[in-house]
Amino acid sequence: MKRLLFASSLLTAVACYTPAFAQSMWDAAPVGKAAGTFMIRARAIGVIPQNSDSSISAIGGRVETSNAAAPEVDFSYFLTDNIALELIAATTKHDLYAVNSALAPNGSAKVGSTWVLPPTLLLQYHFMPKERFSPYVGAGLNVSFFYNTKPVGGVINQLAMSNNVGGAIQVGFDYNVAGNWFLNMDVKQIFLNTTASVNGGAVRAKTALNPTVVSAGIGYRF
Repeated sequence: MKRLLFASSLLTAVACYTPAFAQSMWDAAPVGKAAGTFMIRARAIGVIPQNSDSSISAIGGRVETSNAAAPEVDFSYFLTDNIALELIAATTKHDLYAVNSALAPNGSAKVGSTWVLPPTLLLQYHFMPKERFSPYVGAGLNVSFFYNTKPVGGVINQLAMSNNVGGAIQVGFDYNVAGNWFLNMDVKQIFLNTTASVNGGAVRAKTALNPTVVSAGIGYRF
């Protein structure tokens, strides 16, 4: 009986204290961003290749690349309250298609698939770093490595993609939810050209992938 009374009292105390604790966390001043601190974020990303300009030798047509979704981790270091360096790490798989080519004059034909690892380093400017809502903009460089590239088979028996370097810009915001925790939303535009070699170079395709990367997630400042 004593144990039951103790458990009931404990649960009642927790039930009464939890809303007050949550309210006090919400009412507390935002932690904000500060020089010499790090922020690590875990985000879900959607990668949308724009395929803005492409051509295919020998068979004609253009290139299309599938969208992809993946987890992403990024690290930011604040050089000042407003200025930070951000490094992102993620990898995605994409299917490659030849559209309106000799392989499929009135449609698309899958050529193969590839994985891309695009580490990107950005220099950011954070507005209102001490406020709960803090937007930012950034610009930097992307290096894209293509790996585990596989041809679809049949008449396509060899496929290779060239690595390349391009620029990147971004806009986003952090929202200091409670303590050192932040919500984050971010959009990046990466400028990336690549060349595909099919069947040992018998067919070559050039494309400006120029993927748009949309992300949302959480961050922790320490």
